Amino acid sequence: MAGKNAARLPRGMYEKELLRLQTELVKLQEWVRAEGARLVVVFEGRDAAGKGGTIKRVAEHLNPRVARIAALPKPTERERTQWYFQRYVEHLPAAGEIVLFDRSWYNRAGVEHVMGFCTPEEYQLFLRQCPIFERMLVEDKILLRKYWFSVSDTEQQERFRRRLDDPVRRWKLSPMDLESITRWEAYSRAKDEMLVHTDISEAPWFVVESDDKRRARLNMIAHLLGSLPYHEVSPPVLELPDRPRSTGYLRPPRDLQTYVPDHAANL
Repeated sequence: MAGKNAARLPRGMYEKELLRLQTELVKLQEWVRAEGARLVVVFEGRDAAGKGGTIKRVAEHLNPRVARIAALPKPTERERTQWYFQRYVEHLPAAGEIVLFDRSWYNRAGVEHVMGFCTPEEYQLFLRQCPIFERMLVEDKILLRKYWFSVSDTEQQERFRRRLDDPVRRWKLSPMDLESITRWEAYSRAKDEMLVHTDISEAPWFVVESDDKRRARLNMIAHLLGSLPYHEVSPPVLELPDRPRSTGYLRPPRDLQTYVPDHAANL
């Protein structure tokens, strides 16, 4: 296990190993599809802990018809009156599918609890029901993996600062994220209590040290692959057909169509 003080992984080493692991993820995808398996991967952690970047690398080369990302917005008024887990159930995979939860039902144990968006009674009910809910998923043969991305306070603060100064990433920073700085200890307490109640043998938590984003991505993907009994599935044999001879069809003149201007020519 890498500690928080481990040296930053060099980019070249990272990119080489990432490509190898992503190739294995494609094999995993084909195994899930061929076997009719159902895989759920839960990504949780503090704001700016590196969840989104890891999910992006996991899904980068996968078929979006097989592997999809579930990043649910805040619940509607109607959803607030439902059983808490109900709207998450709608996003669970069918046979041959992978779902990556960018945050999940654990919102109730984290931000909702810390920020007062749920009542103490709703919070306690979640802690009682969550292990039951997850055991039901596992008993129904859903492959459930849960990862908590752990980032230090100094690294989180630095990532927030970089986002403030980066026009293409500033959207990632919300008033809620900044509020989390002042509630660091409350979030720590909530995370520790969550683990006490939901780190169950059927669906254990796996903690990813994420001060080094490159190292965290590789460690998480390698662990996921190593935890599943996948194997390479032989792809169908494909051959490019010969292009048939022209039958004399004439295309309409190009000037009848509107083309996008060549912006690249002016660079």
